[in-house]
Amino acid sequence: MYKYFPHTEADLKAMLEKVGCKSLDDLYAQIPEDIRFRGDYDIPLSASEQEVRQAFQLLGSKNHQLVCFAGMGAYDHYTPSVIPHLLSRSEFLTSYTPYQAEISQGTLHYIFEYQSMMAELTGMDVSNASMYDGATATAEAMMMAVAAGKKVNKVLVSGCLNPNTFDVLKTYALHQGIELEVLPIREGSTSLDDVKARLAEGGVAGVIVQQPNVYGIVEDFTGFADACHEQKALLVVDSVAADLAVLKTPGEWGADIAVGDGQSLGIPLSFGGPYVGYMCCTEKLIRKMPGRIVGKTVDNRGQRAFVLTLQAREQHIRRQKATSNICSNQSLMALFVTIYMALMGREGVKEAAERSYAAAHYLCDELQKTGRFQLVYQKPFFNEFYVKYDGDVDTLYQRFVQAGILGGIRLDEGILFAVTEKRTKEEIDNLIKVAAL
Repeated sequence: MYKYFPHTEADLKAMLEKVGCKSLDDLYAQIPEDIRFRGDYDIPLSASEQEVRQAFQLLGSKNHQLVCFAGMGAYDHYTPSVIPHLLSRSEFLTSYTPYQAEISQGTLHYIFEYQSMMAELTGMDVSNASMYDGATATAEAMMMAVAAGKKVNKVLVSGCLNPNTFDVLKTYALHQGIELEVLPIREGSTSLDDVKARLAEGGVAGVIVQQPNVYGIVEDFTGFADACHEQKALLVVDSVAADLAVLKTPGEWGADIAVGDGQSLGIPLSFGGPYVGYMCCTEKLIRKMPGRIVGKTVDNRGQRAFVLTLQAREQHIRRQKATSNICSNQSLMALFVTIYMALMGREGVKEAAERSYAAAHYLCDELQKTGRFQLVYQKPFFNEFYVKYDGDVDTLYQRFVQAGILGGIRLDEGILFAVTEKRTKEEIDNLIKVAAL
């Protein structure tokens, strides 16, 4: 009856005996009776494939799809329709870690292309084969800085960092013995003077900043790298990947490590994931970087071939000494953004970023003309901006939802609006009309 269950009655009996139990009830004896469910589950015993599909379609139809003007780390960018089809090609789609190069050429090939594109996009020397997401990539960079710094365990974090990312940093730091110190926010940005003053006190392994920052502001990091390097600290720049098609790259700022989320490179919002983190660094730090690096060579017939050039072996055979737990990302989402960048090309990715910039500035200007919105910080922004509203924000949000609009994200005392190339002038004008009521 249960032909897909791998364990026989004899297997279950042997496992129970091993842990000192005579039955499954003994195994759960410590769970109080008053919280155990003893009824029947409200699940049909069987259903056809068509019936299952219809049930989930009915469930999905209950979702109220809103026109998205929210961001703060996840953005509603266009996804070329061909990507899902290319993702499923057999030479690319596999669940196996590419240890055996001779049977993993498709996987190794796209990882190589991903690394090449991300290194170019960030202006850095090398890229690994991707990370879980942007927040964990930033946490890994924090640990890299401490590992490279030796005998120092303090990392300075910009107060303008995405609070969701900062929460992940705190979790990692707690269990790694790393001390985090938040740099104050000065008019919506990170102050070089604050960085220099804190670095001069010593004991700092690295400084983490964000570009654009959580308020959407494009910060000026001139002098940050020099200040860090003078005190033997590393500069980590966390950026939205797509924005780097237009903005000054982490490499141009002199960063040692560039990290962030690649979701903006065409990955759908999907209610929060899966996304993909990227990590790039200078060649000097290549052996401190977690994960793997794929290289290109030729085989014994002189044909192009791809191989695992570098990976931290202690992550597989000496786990207690590992510097990271990121070692076997199967990189499906890295394949996604690789196909996206290949389809869009340099000019396509740049044009999408420029359209997002123009649309955001149009919305910001028009909202301010209503007399009800005001920019909190008068500083340059990209496709996201932070404003205050002079009315009741709860009522405003209700009007947005009733009009089919996801009207930004509430942050502290203001609202953070984000606009991408997907938003039409009609959609933007509709938001302005609703906001002006």
